[in-house]
Amino acid sequence: RCVQETDIIQLMSAESAKTRSLPRESLVQYEPPIEISEQSDIVRMGLKNKKPQIPLLESKPNIQDILNAILPPREWDHDGKHYIQYVSHNPSSRDDVANLQKLLDERLIARQARESGICAIREELHNQCFDEIIREVTIDCSERGLLLMRVRDELKMTIAAYQTLFQSSVTFGMRKQLQSEQGKGDLENLSLIHI
Repeated sequence: RCVQETDIIQLMSAESAKTRSLPRESLVQYEPPIEISEQSDIVRMGLKNKKPQIPLLESKPNIQDILNAILPPREWDHDGKHYIQYVSHNPSSRDDVANLQKLLDERLIARQARESGICAIREELHNQCFDEIIREVTIDCSERGLLLMRVRDELKMTIAAYQTLFQSSVTFGMRKQLQSEQGKGDLENLSLIHI
């Protein structure tokens, strides 16, 4: 019986390792994936350990460079092959925006995101939706897209600061509670000695 449970656990971990190598579905529209056959292709494409830099607007960069800097391509390995996938450079229509809203609602329900309070699933899906909106706006007007990217990054930093502050306050509260319990015990011992 233990062998069967162990086999099942190994099988499940192998399956989850396979799915981890594939990118998660996203609300952001991507081009079809490109297979990169060798490491030399990665180096030749200039992707190895290179963080995309946002080009200066004065240099009049093309939309592709701006989009790749704002929303870097995603890379993954599957069945021994390396893939890369860039964000789509196709402009969106009104139907695409309506479809994005419908898809967001469907994914919120399918992944059982909470409607209120703190929910990592809801946060992830809304971040993907915001990234897709940034992609769509950047294609129409790169300056607006870069401004939206700044707003997105500032919001992420603010949320991270609030999370750090929350964690610090919880730690402080726990420390004070432990100190008060210890002090309470000391007072009880002191009162027993005087009686």
